[in-house]
Amino acid sequence: MENKMKIEIWSDVMCPFCYIGKRNLESALEQFHGKNQIEILWKSYQLDAEMPQVAEESYVEYLVQRKRMPADEVNQMLANVTASAKEVGLTYNLDKSVLVNSLNAHKLLQFAKTKGLGNELEERLFSAFFTEGKNIADLTTLTQLGKEIGLDETELQTAFTADDYAYKIAQDIAEARHIGVQGVPFFGLDSRYGVSGAQPPSVLLQNIEVAFAEWEKRNAKTEFKMTTEGPSCSPDGVCE
Repeated sequence: MENKMKIEIWSDVMCPFCYIGKRNLESALEQFHGKNQIEILWKSYQLDAEMPQVAEESYVEYLVQRKRMPADEVNQMLANVTASAKEVGLTYNLDKSVLVNSLNAHKLLQFAKTKGLGNELEERLFSAFFTEGKNIADLTTLTQLGKEIGLDETELQTAFTADDYAYKIAQDIAEARHIGVQGVPFFGLDSRYGVSGAQPPSVLLQNIEVAFAEWEKRNAKTEFKMTTEGPSCSPDGVCE
């Protein structure tokens, strides 16, 4: 397997700035000379693990009642984040968002990662939640989303039944606490640098370049300059 520098992203599918952060990262990587040597790894993080499995509140009601925020302030905040999303080409319909527990979505993400489709599923989940108003706790809905990105319908059911995927979620969250993640999105660059929040592409690019330069030094290949050649045998058995 080709050696690549890892960018780990802690995210929750219900975090509006995480989708914006994904777009900003993609914009940064488009400008980065070493983008083909970058591997993106999505990590699970739950902003509210106590969220019910069945929707009980709208986005506004949730923030007003659970977070004790004034309604006017909430409406202005959601308007601002919708505008920020539009600036990076995203359409947010937060009035349609179904506020439910994201655990099942994270289980499917962990499964998709084992198939090399973590980035594809993360994109599909974001779009489903923020734009389409889909229920990302509903197993039938998640199954359909998984099928859309190429996951096997029967095989992906193990994401919801096997203990492995819930354990991986807990591992990701514990790792986030260990390294001091206070909110998402959080970008871990080569396990050495951390970038918190949906930073502009220019800021992400600057940090990626610094991390990548160090990564390249540590992974530089040593090649000998040929000074004298003589009779030798090659791997295919030819001796001359």
